[in-house]
Amino acid sequence: MKRILFIIMGALVILLSALVRPAQAARHCDKRQDIASQLKQQYQETVTAIGLSKTGGVYEVFTSPTGSWTIVYTRPDGISCLMAVGENWETSTPALTGLKS
Repeated sequence: MKRILFIIMGALVILLSALVRPAQAARHCDKRQDIASQLKQQYQETVTAIGLSKTGGVYEVFTSPTGSWTIVYTRPDGISCLMAVGENWETSTPALTGLKS
């Protein structure tokens, strides 16, 4: 189950990161604590998903009750950058296969 979620998260991050131009993303980097605090205060977003990249960084999805979302990448040195933002986030649970009804 965790592996499926990790694969889905990875694919989502790759697709969504293409929406943010590198120059734009570079302007939105700061200490992880500062970014998380700003997302909480301004948008009521909190971490709802997390994944570890093969390079040692961490991807986090912050979402709010109103559906706004932000994907943040934190490098091993602790600097975080906004990768993508949007609205209308929906959480779904992958269907389990191999189970009899």
